[in-house]
Amino acid sequence: MTDVDIRSAKRPAPDQPLVDIAEYVADYRIHSGEAYDTARYVLLDSLGTSMLAMKFPECVKHLGPLVPGATLSGGARVPGTSHELDPVQAAFAIGTQIRWLDFNDTWLAAEWGHPSDNLGTILALGDYLSRKAEREGGTPLRVRDVLGYAIKAHEIQGCYALLNSFNRVGQDHVILVRLASTAIATAMLGGTKEQIIAAVSNSWIDNGALRTYRHAPNTGPRKSWAAGDACRRAVTHAINAVHRGAVGYPSALSAPTWGYYDVAFNGKPFEFERPFGSYVMENVLLKISYPAEFHAQTAVECAIRLHPQVAGRLDQIARISIETQEAGRRIIDKTGPLANYADRDHCIQYMVAVPLIFGRLVAQDYSDEMAADPRIDRLREKMEVTENPQFTRDYFDPTKRYIGNSVQVFFTDGSSSDKVSIDFPIGHRKRRAEGIPVLLQKFEAAVRGHLPAHQVRAIMQATADPERLDAMPVQEFMHLFTL
Repeated sequence: MTDVDIRSAKRPAPDQPLVDIAEYVADYRIHSGEAYDTARYVLLDSLGTSMLAMKFPECVKHLGPLVPGATLSGGARVPGTSHELDPVQAAFAIGTQIRWLDFNDTWLAAEWGHPSDNLGTILALGDYLSRKAEREGGTPLRVRDVLGYAIKAHEIQGCYALLNSFNRVGQDHVILVRLASTAIATAMLGGTKEQIIAAVSNSWIDNGALRTYRHAPNTGPRKSWAAGDACRRAVTHAINAVHRGAVGYPSALSAPTWGYYDVAFNGKPFEFERPFGSYVMENVLLKISYPAEFHAQTAVECAIRLHPQVAGRLDQIARISIETQEAGRRIIDKTGPLANYADRDHCIQYMVAVPLIFGRLVAQDYSDEMAADPRIDRLREKMEVTENPQFTRDYFDPTKRYIGNSVQVFFTDGSSSDKVSIDFPIGHRKRRAEGIPVLLQKFEAAVRGHLPAHQVRAIMQATADPERLDAMPVQEFMHLFTL
């Protein structure tokens, strides 16, 4: 750019990525039955994880109004509670519930993340708008609409993640939750393409949260409410654009010196592998079996398979070899003391040690009480984590999207366990037939664990028939989960 270009006050045309999102959200028609079917399972699974999160007081304390007493009669409901909130704070609460246990769906590529985090925005705003429409004699949203919005939110977040690594510039992946949710929320409010562009440009101007709360030595519980915060901010941007006429910033990405690319992305424009469609929802990874950071899911499964060979010989273990992908090696390979549950569920050594000892990994296994078991740290000290280049290649291969790990235990007498290698977990697209029944069991157990029996019966009846569920008004669906 020349000095004249930098100083010119003439507004350029909007950056193409802003336009592409607006056109996709406003115009694209979803024709994939597989995407709708998967979105339905994602919705149920996300609500199930929300119910599981209600067992944890640290989560529950985030779910009410930001300021005590600041409720909104007729507002958006927070599942598993009696809260009625404005849609901004409800988006935060639901997004926090869904993400708290690290047990909702996952997308892994150059960037990783959890696209169902966007349901915090979609359910909160959907419930608010549908209750409002019901009061005013309008037409409420249907669950089918929620599924369509979820497919598009997944696609935006996931397609940006394929080739653009925000973690390598120190930013957290929830920047893409805010991006996708902002676009979808603006459309839900009836926004035009121009208003979607305006809202999305403001989302980029927010820049991104630092990932430091996910990594040693600062790992902490903010990672469990960071997505809720992104959902909350997204609804704010959408309301500002549609109801308050907030202007957009057309070169929010590309402006020399002051735009996102130059400020935060080393001057590089975004790259894209494919146009927006329904690819991400069709290929999303469902976190079905273990509440663990997804790069370790197959490592946990390997360890559980090894448990019968190892559990009786813990004192005879000399070393434990874990092979993982480059991303897993970089993110969750941790040594030394682990300060809290957030540290533990992002430590591959911890997530392998527990199932080797106990043959399981559940949310309570990250508690201080469990972590005090000295056998866990003794095993961690004997672990070596290395990158397996083939696991890394398969991780990035768009036809595979594997998340491979292997675990092998070596004993002091020179013998060893089997080397167990698993390329992709039960939640992978290639294991859908095996995974969906387990997902539905996870969902039913979760709602039974928190809601009264009569509500559970109503929920199971409503969700058993896809056509009936899709046609249900959103406010009626959300009522099923309200105390």
